[in-house]
Amino acid sequence: MRGLRILLALAFVTAGVLHFVKPEPYLAIMPPWLPAHALLVQISGVAELAGGIGLLVERWRRAAGIGLMALLMAILPANVQMLLNYQARGAPASEITLLWLRLPLQLLLMAAVWWVFQPRTSVRGKR
Repeated sequence: MRGLRILLALAFVTAGVLHFVKPEPYLAIMPPWLPAHALLVQISGVAELAGGIGLLVERWRRAAGIGLMALLMAILPANVQMLLNYQARGAPASEITLLWLRLPLQLLLMAAVWWVFQPRTSVRGKR
């Protein structure tokens, strides 16, 4: 449990930092119908940073987990847009297949986040 929580925290913090250090890939997958692409990339970067850090702090873990699950739902259109972009440019079938597989994997990521923010009780009844 602890290892998964640390792994998820590192992944979200890393992704959050990348939103600021290298925003171009995130900007490239923004659906055209969304406004203020740069601002939305920054907001999602802050959310990933806060969520990743929050998973490591017991007091914030539940709020961070709920926030990360909401974020994962909110970024689904960007993942779909990435798939559409790759299809439009004629990417190889193997890349398209991986992007299709990425969509249900987002559900697994949400399940992992849910798993790590749930309170646990030990045999002795302690949290």
